[in-house]
Amino acid sequence: MNGGDSSDNRLTNVPHSSVTGPEFAQRFELLWLGAKSNGFSELNDPKDQEARFDAQVSAREGRNEEAMFKDSDYIRALEYGLPPTAGEGIGIDRLVMLLINSSSIRDVILFPQMRP
Repeated sequence: MNGGDSSDNRLTNVPHSSVTGPEFAQRFELLWLGAKSNGFSELNDPKDQEARFDAQVSAREGRNEEAMFKDSDYIRALEYGLPPTAGEGIGIDRLVMLLINSSSIRDVILFPQMRP
């Protein structure tokens, strides 16, 4: 579900498809002092979202264990209307890294076996 192509079953945030075509997404990544932050506009079309959920359900039936389940309550909420919305996110590890002024993410990763 990357870039608005409902046939693509990779997991990612669900950015709104770009007006230039479904192969592009309204998404960016900001890198600053070793920290990465993701930004995107939120998908607010209930029909498009339902089609993406249906693709995920099909992928799950095809033994893709990472595929998501259909969230009918979320689709119903979108039908009531969601104004154009954007989001930005930073991982907890990277946020802690910035807060304690660490130069390496290795210093803040909670589980040592996950350290790069």
